[in-house]
Amino acid sequence: MWKADRWKDYSVLDCSTGEKLERWGKYTLVRPDPQVIWDTGHDNPGWKRNNGHYHRSSKGGGEWEFHDLPEEWTISYELPVDNRKLTFHLKPFAFKHTGIFPEQAANWDWTYTRIKEAAEKRSGERIRVLNLFAYTGGATVAAAAAGAFVTHVDAAKGMVQWAKENAESSDIPHDSIRWIVDDCAKFVEREIRRGNTYDAILMDPPSYGRGPKGEIWKIEESVYPLVQSAAKLLSDKPLFFLINSYTTGLQPGVLSYMLNTAIAKNRGGNVESSELGLPLKNSPLVLPCGACGRWFM
Repeated sequence: MWKADRWKDYSVLDCSTGEKLERWGKYTLVRPDPQVIWDTGHDNPGWKRNNGHYHRSSKGGGEWEFHDLPEEWTISYELPVDNRKLTFHLKPFAFKHTGIFPEQAANWDWTYTRIKEAAEKRSGERIRVLNLFAYTGGATVAAAAAGAFVTHVDAAKGMVQWAKENAESSDIPHDSIRWIVDDCAKFVEREIRRGNTYDAILMDPPSYGRGPKGEIWKIEESVYPLVQSAAKLLSDKPLFFLINSYTTGLQPGVLSYMLNTAIAKNRGGNVESSELGLPLKNSPLVLPCGACGRWFM
């Protein structure tokens, strides 16, 4: 399991009966987590003295209950090697989310390190990165902080604006990121026609979604064709292709199979996959948080 175990501003304090108790900077939140099927009690005082609790409805969805929680606050994350700091804006919004997925820090570390190492070997040649379903830009700012030029693509205009705020607060130069509001699959097809290429590609596709013009995305039907298409955008000197998944059916082995058949079969290189996890505070246990697959040279 790849653990996001370098956080200072975030931790999982406890988890029980379908929920997790988390510390986000100075504030504690209780949020649903379908992986938490055990009942281990609620001894941590944070369960009763939290700043925000997302209550899931039996009819679907849910709503937040707040206790002295600001509308927005920030937390920071230090990347490896040189302790480069990233700063993220948090604000609770629809369906329990806060603006970042903290387990993705394991991928930020990996992305940052590989780009830094490649940039040093390429004598200043700028690494080109494509981030699809880029959300609020955690991977985007990590790659840009390493010196890459990143094309950030997401279908939600509000998420792209949020990502811009995270880039600015993380001191990312304005000329390091190209911001695109578009359907990811359609953008990839246009880039193929334009002849554009990228040294590294990341994608974090949702289980289900709609594009800006109502395009329907179902991951089981759409992800493999997209991986095949996106692989055509890899440059002659590719670094990696990373895909993340929260969908239960897309286990690490499935991601490895896709990357092997869509990329490694023709390009060579290496494929690895694993679960992502968040360690529990003062415990040897780790909360599983989806899967990730990586192809790399």
